[in-house]
Amino acid sequence: MKTTDPRYHPVRSFVRREGRITEAQKRALEELLPRYGVAPGAAPIDFTELFGRDAPVHVEVGFGNGEALAAMAAANPQNNYLGIEVHRPGVGMLLRRLVADGIVNVRVACTDAKELLECCIPDCSLSAVYIFFPDPWQKKRHHKRRLVQTEFVGLLARKLKPGGLLHLATDWEEYAQQMLAVLTADKTFENTAEADPFMPRPQGRTLTRFEVRGQRLGHGVRDLVFRRTPR
Repeated sequence: MKTTDPRYHPVRSFVRREGRITEAQKRALEELLPRYGVAPGAAPIDFTELFGRDAPVHVEVGFGNGEALAAMAAANPQNNYLGIEVHRPGVGMLLRRLVADGIVNVRVACTDAKELLECCIPDCSLSAVYIFFPDPWQKKRHHKRRLVQTEFVGLLARKLKPGGLLHLATDWEEYAQQMLAVLTADKTFENTAEADPFMPRPQGRTLTRFEVRGQRLGHGVRDLVFRRTPR
C-alpha cells in the first residue's frame, strides 16, 4: 500500500553510491569492523563499555575517507571518537588507517547518522560533534536533503552536553549561510566566534581533500563553531 506519510518515506541527506570498493577495503570491513564497529540497535550505547574507558566522546558525522577523524584521534588520545559514515569504501579506508597508525580511541558506525543518534546515543552524552563538508545538494529542489536542518540541529542539541561544541565546515557559501541561520535560530546554541560569525579554520581541523578541491575551484571555506548552552 502506498503512503505519503513522511515517517515511511524519510528524506535522506545521502544516496548510497558504493562506487569501486577495493579488495583491501572489503577485507577491512570483514575483518576489522567487528573489532572497531558499532552495530546499530535499539539499546543506548554504553560508551564506557564500548571504548573500555570513561573519556569525553566526540562524534564525526559523515567522515568520508576518515582522514580528519584519524588525525583528530591521533592528536587527542585523551578523547574517544565515534565516526559515522554510510559509504562502505570510506569506512574500509578508515579501518585500515586505524590499524596502520595504531589508533585505538576510534569506533565506527556504518549507518545513517540520524537513526543512530536518535535511537542509540544517550542524551547529554557527547562533548563535541563535527560535520565537515556535508553534501551541499546544490539544486534548490534538493535543499530538503541537506543534513543541517532545524530538526537535525535540535537532535544534536539533545545529544550534546552543556558546553559541548558543534563544529561545521563547508565550501558552499549558500549552504554556509543556511547553517548559520539554523544554528542562530536555535537558542540552545551560542556562536563561539567574536567579530565575524564565521571563523578561520581551527588549528585542530585537518585540511581534507574536499577542502583542497573546493579551494582549487575557488570556493571559500566557512567554519562555524557553536557551543551548547545550559537549558
